[in-house]
Amino acid sequence: MTGALHGIRVVEMGGQGPAPFCAMMLADLGADVVRVERPARDPERARKLDSFGRGRRSVVIDVKRPAGRDLVADLVSGADVFLEGNRPGVLERLGLGPDECLAANPRLVYGRMTGWGQQGPLSGVAGHDINYIAMAGALEPIGRAGEDPVPPLSLVGDFGGGGMLLALGVCAALVERAASGRGQVVDASCVDGASLLMTVVHHLRSVGRWSDERGTNLFDSGAPFYEVYRTRDARHVSVGAIEPKFYEQLVATLGIPAEDAFPQYDRELWARRKKVFAEAFAERTRDEWCAAFDGLEACFAPVLTPAEAVAHPAHRARDAFVDVDGFAEPAPAPRFGRTPPAARRRPLPGEHTDSVLATIGRTPEEIETLRTSGVIA
Repeated sequence: MTGALHGIRVVEMGGQGPAPFCAMMLADLGADVVRVERPARDPERARKLDSFGRGRRSVVIDVKRPAGRDLVADLVSGADVFLEGNRPGVLERLGLGPDECLAANPRLVYGRMTGWGQQGPLSGVAGHDINYIAMAGALEPIGRAGEDPVPPLSLVGDFGGGGMLLALGVCAALVERAASGRGQVVDASCVDGASLLMTVVHHLRSVGRWSDERGTNLFDSGAPFYEVYRTRDARHVSVGAIEPKFYEQLVATLGIPAEDAFPQYDRELWARRKKVFAEAFAERTRDEWCAAFDGLEACFAPVLTPAEAVAHPAHRARDAFVDVDGFAEPAPAPRFGRTPPAARRRPLPGEHTDSVLATIGRTPEEIETLRTSGVIA
């Protein structure tokens, strides 16, 4: 194992969404992550459908049984980090809440991932990414003028605002622990993270540079030079030529007359300019425009499908995708000079149950008894 977090021991309560994404990032960075999973009817199918399961060791424990709860408590007592993504109160009812875990292991970083946060009127309410970003004010601005808001996949709430922010919080708490010697709770929520990602919009609104009318602003498809255009072959290209020098190169390459392109920042002319740009891009195919813009600084890029992104020469040159269990997946990020991260295989659910329990002092006979009684699998 390699990585900047080599030597850090993580126990993860298995689940879905942002918490497993956080655990995957920590595993990619070298942490030893042990996932506590529920019994699966078809372990191989569960493994294939596990989007973020790479790099773990896996144990299957029925935590609702007292003996199962004790096993998890023993694992956590020797860990650096404990991750859970349940609704507020679930782990407390199991006897695995922060008070119990930090009492047994004062150096523990206890990472919690929820949609709405641990407190507040919505804390116990069900939700998904689209609901969190809607309440954060992050969904309403996304879309074109005169059209409805467009859900941006599940990137903003679950993974950018959720799992990635939890990973940052865990790493920050580990750094602080090196000085204080004490662990703490890291409370991350998707709605908080999505709100944080909206910082630039809130600032622009406060200084009068952002309109609440969707699709009329610089970054929300309002500007003709920050937009997606359809090409002759019904594919798409993107342009983000905000700075004048890039805009000038964009206009010149498209062959648009100056009177149809300047001044760049006259908002009253943006709608008309977009029609001119759309007509220009419709004259060639996507790949023809890629060839025309090759080597030029015009903030231009083709809009690739996920499959095209995996195969693109620019990504292959940087090894931006790796093979994990026969699947092409994004490589670990960010990159490190001395301690490179690595994407390791997905385990079968329960693949490491015996070996992990042996590390907390369970004998082969005890492990067999636990298996026979259904506490582990």
